Amino acid sequence: MRLKDRVALITGAGRGIGEAIARRFAAEGAIVVATDVMEENIKKLTNELNANGFRSMAIPVNVTNKNEVESMVQKVVSNYGRLDILINNAAINRDALTKKMTEEQWDTVIDINLKGSFLCAKAAAEPMMEQKYGKINNTASIGALGNIGQANYTASKMGVIGLTSTLALELARYNINVNCVSPGGTETTMTAGIPDNVRQKIIEGIPLKRFAKPEEIANLHLFLVSEEASFITGQTIFCDGGSSVGF
Repeated sequence: MRLKDRVALITGAGRGIGEAIARRFAAEGAIVVATDVMEENIKKLTNELNANGFRSMAIPVNVTNKNEVESMVQKVVSNYGRLDILINNAAINRDALTKKMTEEQWDTVIDINLKGSFLCAKAAAEPMMEQKYGKINNTASIGALGNIGQANYTASKMGVIGLTSTLALELARYNINVNCVSPGGTETTMTAGIPDNVRQKIIEGIPLKRFAKPEEIANLHLFLVSEEASFITGQTIFCDGGSSVGF
């Protein structure tokens, strides 16, 4: 087991990629702390994991709230004595052409996707620095490279890439690896509502001619937090079926 007894905190674990990461990490021996604003979802997930012999805990949290985030990390350390892994996965989109995008749409996406990643990384880094060990994976997107109607989302995800680079430089001295996973089109709730004609057009632009499964993104996260990737830090890896090659 690659993550035996490691304590892993996963934001946005209520569905999609976050849920897949939680399940994958649990199968590799990790103690999984699932967080999300969707309390019912993470409770259902952790109840199932625990019933199947895995170890997990659900903590509902709004990642844009500093006090909630700090309380979450304190609860993890209080319960398990350490925090080894943070997966910053919580994210939303509120798409609109720039000329029609409201300030609220901009602020909401930036707050959750970028500020949320910053707050969680900042809070998680404290116990990691003390124990001289940690793995932080942030989540960007193929959308960071630009997409019509996603000025807010693109800015947030490119910001996450920059945040990753800086955190990697600052935390390396504490034996903390910081990397970024950048998915392309993936079969999630966020993409389920895409009209069929638009979906087909997106698939045509993917060299592998399909969307990723959430489990495929989870596999990359697993590799980056495993000891197999101990000399990798500050990197953004696109898991997008080749979509980013043409950019």
